[in-house]
Amino acid sequence: MMEEVRPTAMSGDEAVANALALVNPDVVPAYPITPQTIIMEHFSDYWADGKVDTEIVHVESEHSAMSAAIGASATGARVFTASSSQGVTLMFEVLPIASGSRLPIVMAVANRALSAPINIHGELTDQLITRDTGWISWIGEDAQEAYDHTILSFKVAEHKDVMLPLMYGLEGFIVTHAVERVMPLTKKFVLDFLGDRREFDWAFRPGYEGAQGLLALPDYYMELKYQQKIAMEHAAKIIPKVFEEFGEETGRYYKPVETYQMEDADYALVTMGATSGTARQLIDELRTKGEKVGLVKLRVYRPYPTKEIVNVLKDVKGAMVIDRSITFGSPGKIPYMDIATSFVTEQVTPPILSSMTVGLGGRNIAYEDLAGIYEVLKRDVANEKPSFEWWNVRI
Repeated sequence: MMEEVRPTAMSGDEAVANALALVNPDVVPAYPITPQTIIMEHFSDYWADGKVDTEIVHVESEHSAMSAAIGASATGARVFTASSSQGVTLMFEVLPIASGSRLPIVMAVANRALSAPINIHGELTDQLITRDTGWISWIGEDAQEAYDHTILSFKVAEHKDVMLPLMYGLEGFIVTHAVERVMPLTKKFVLDFLGDRREFDWAFRPGYEGAQGLLALPDYYMELKYQQKIAMEHAAKIIPKVFEEFGEETGRYYKPVETYQMEDADYALVTMGATSGTARQLIDELRTKGEKVGLVKLRVYRPYPTKEIVNVLKDVKGAMVIDRSITFGSPGKIPYMDIATSFVTEQVTPPILSSMTVGLGGRNIAYEDLAGIYEVLKRDVANEKPSFEWWNVRI
């Protein structure tokens, strides 16, 4: 077990910077964007104080930040960056280059609504729309999870059977700026947990014969994409093992899909991120009134935990997906569509599966909101018809 440490008050952004300082990555390309900026500011403080010897690269845009990350990672360096909202979309052109080149870059995403209109508050759309770029993708709930994800991400991304980039989210202001109790780790523990720096044959290094950025015509392109598919399947097996190893050392156990009060549940609320804590509070209250309701919290979004989602939801009467994201022209939003597809893939008849669009642009999702949404779920089950609605919107 790790040595004793004292709990510390940190915001989510500070937690990421604090954990990153223990990792001491080789290269961090940086460009500011609210609400991510504090991550890089605090990490720069660690550099100024001589606590890290990272090469911090100041660039002129998020596109350049990811391009610099790709270049550095291609040499075998351990690389981190962070972004948000429009910054992530500006990176979009090069995100598939990072994954297609099998570069284990780690990126924190301070989840923020997309413009227009300009909004700087929390929402998950900016990260969820990257689902097809080949990145591993996680969503955290609070500052402690942001701290731990920073460390766990490197362990997974750099695994020899994975070698894929990984992004993890923390909701803007709700997590990034809220000060919470965080149990930190020691530098010795982190470095021992991560182990030696990984080596790969295709790195740009003296003595290596690898290559990057090559042209792949029809004869080879599909095979290379298939290798990415296999790597993502490896990640699906390795992530739970890394979570388990971390839990055995720290007492903090994570899973790709986490449940609460689901053993005998007739109804389920499905959440991602910070809404999960409010949902647990509601479920505790509803349970005292005899309501059989539970929580399913999705932590790992890519690789998608299809079987786990189906297994925890297949026996309920109905489930409501709390969608803090937006896509247009489709009845269900991004998380909903993956859940619905999971039932088709596993050839299992789904329960009544509804979707509620909530909390866009940082709008608060209060206990009372979730209580009202739960009543909508019960209505849908009684009517034997799912609904696709927006909550707390003026029309």
